[in-house]
Amino acid sequence: MTGLRVVAIVQARMGSTRLPGKVLAEIGGLPMLVHVVERVRRCHEVHDVWVATTAEAADDAIERLCRERTYSFYRGSTQDVLDRYVQAARLARADVIVRLTADCPLLDPALVDLTVRAFLDAAPPADLVVNRLPGARTYPIGLDTEVASRPALERAWREAGEPHQREHVFPYLYDPPGRFRVVRLDAEEDYGALRWTVDTPQDLEFVRQVVSRLDRDGRFGWRDVLAIVQAEPALALINADVPHKTHRDVG
Repeated sequence: MTGLRVVAIVQARMGSTRLPGKVLAEIGGLPMLVHVVERVRRCHEVHDVWVATTAEAADDAIERLCRERTYSFYRGSTQDVLDRYVQAARLARADVIVRLTADCPLLDPALVDLTVRAFLDAAPPADLVVNRLPGARTYPIGLDTEVASRPALERAWREAGEPHQREHVFPYLYDPPGRFRVVRLDAEEDYGALRWTVDTPQDLEFVRQVVSRLDRDGRFGWRDVLAIVQAEPALALINADVPHKTHRDVG
C-alpha cells in the first residue's frame, strides 16, 4: 500500500487525574511532550506529527509550547478524544493515523515504524494494527502504538457511543473482535509487565532515572531501556505498585 499520507497524532492534556501537568513535566531538561514529538519525528514511515489537545484553559500551555517549537496542533473536546482525533486527522489530511500519547517519552521510533509498515504491508488490508490489546501485550507499557485507516477511524467516530469508546479512541475497532480487521504485533519475548509510561509521580521518577542513564542525544531504542532495567532491577521497583488503567476506564 503506497502513496498514503501517514500522520502521527499525539494526544496531550494538562488535566491528568493522577499527575496534573505531567505532559510538560521536565525530563532530562526538556518537557515530556517534547521528548515524545521529537522521537516521533525520527520515524521514517511517518510523514507528519500533530499534537491533539483540548480547548480547556489549562491546555493553553500546550498550545504555547507547540507554537514555540512549530509543532502542528489541534484543540478540541476534552473527553471525546475520538472526535479530537478525527478533527485533527482531517486537518492533517491523514490517510493513515498513528495514535500515540504524550505520557510515553520512551517510545521507540523503530517500533512505531515497524507497526506502520505492518499496516501498510498487511494483506488483506488491515483496519487497525497495534502492538498491544487489552489483556494481550508483550511490549512494555509505554511503547503502545496503534495505526488505523482513516475510513476505520471515521466509522468509529460515526458509530461509537460508549464513553470509553470515545475517550480511548480505538476500542470500537477491536472490542468486540471481528467488527474490523485487526492485526497485533508481538515482541519475541513477553515484556508486558514492564511499566514505562508516566501516570504518577513514581512513574515520572522512574523515567527520569532511566533517561539520566541514556545518551543525551536521545538516539536510543526500547532495547536500550530494557538493558538498563535488567542491569538495575531496583529501577523497576520505583513504580512497580502502580496499577495500570484499562481501556474501559474513563475520566
